[in-house]
Amino acid sequence: MVARYQQPSIPRACWQVVNTVVPFIGTWVLMYFSLKISLLLTFALAVLAGGLLIRTFILFHDCCHGSFFKSQAANHMLGRLTGLLTLTPYRHWRWEHTLHHATSGNLNRRGIGDIWTLTVSEYRASPPLKRIAYRVVRNPLVLFGIGPLVLFFFLHRVVSPKAPRREKLSVHWTNLSVALMFAGLIALFGLKAFLLIQTTILLVGGAAGVWLFYVQHQFEDTYWETDPNWDFFMAAVRGSSYYKLPKWLQWFSGNIGFHHIHHLSSRIPNYHLERCHNSEPLFQSVRPMTLRASLKSLGLRLWDEDKRSLVGY
Repeated sequence: MVARYQQPSIPRACWQVVNTVVPFIGTWVLMYFSLKISLLLTFALAVLAGGLLIRTFILFHDCCHGSFFKSQAANHMLGRLTGLLTLTPYRHWRWEHTLHHATSGNLNRRGIGDIWTLTVSEYRASPPLKRIAYRVVRNPLVLFGIGPLVLFFFLHRVVSPKAPRREKLSVHWTNLSVALMFAGLIALFGLKAFLLIQTTILLVGGAAGVWLFYVQHQFEDTYWETDPNWDFFMAAVRGSSYYKLPKWLQWFSGNIGFHHIHHLSSRIPNYHLERCHNSEPLFQSVRPMTLRASLKSLGLRLWDEDKRSLVGY
């Protein structure tokens, strides 16, 4: 059913690079010049840059799946470039994200590439300090405020001890490249301007990006199952949301709202996801999550194995 949508389109891929990466770099530079006019203008441009950062990350994400271009060499090249712009090590993140796709919704294989989620029974059995840590991590101010800055500035600089050697090296090479890029930007624009621009963009883009990742799997009737009963198809179609966004937000988020289809086949490039959803009757039966309805997910914290749903404390 999905195989016909897995073929990359070179014209569409190239156009996405032009209408995403170029405007992102241009907006970054405009923010610098806007500092001499008005901070309000700078912050307004930061919203645009943050949206373009998310879209740049989607291009990076597709390269990690090898779905953006037909040529894997081209995927690797663009993946490294967009990884540098998003401060994310290409091969290391690709390795983690592949594990996420292979284990999403599996209660026995949590912990890599997902949001920390405990069951009700696990939370009740946890010592007080673990409960406090869990509450802190799952707090929206931490999850969507401090969290993205910690993730992009610090956690992406750290190697996972379980990662293969090549993936570990990608972290070190990315760290060196990021350091050189930052040094060049500071030399060109000054430390104060650089910190203001880069931090503001990451606050906006990081918060929105983490929110998108959060609602893709953290909703009331999502899918979690133990190993013997876990099913890949059910984890994709039931455990991944169809986040129905306004067209302009769908553009900035690179169609990632069609996450149920993406988890069913990560080989479908983002620019084919909507066509796949609209063409196949099976996907029409998936209940959409609207922007307003998604806010309910903020109050969901634990997986209740008896009710088969995410619940609050």
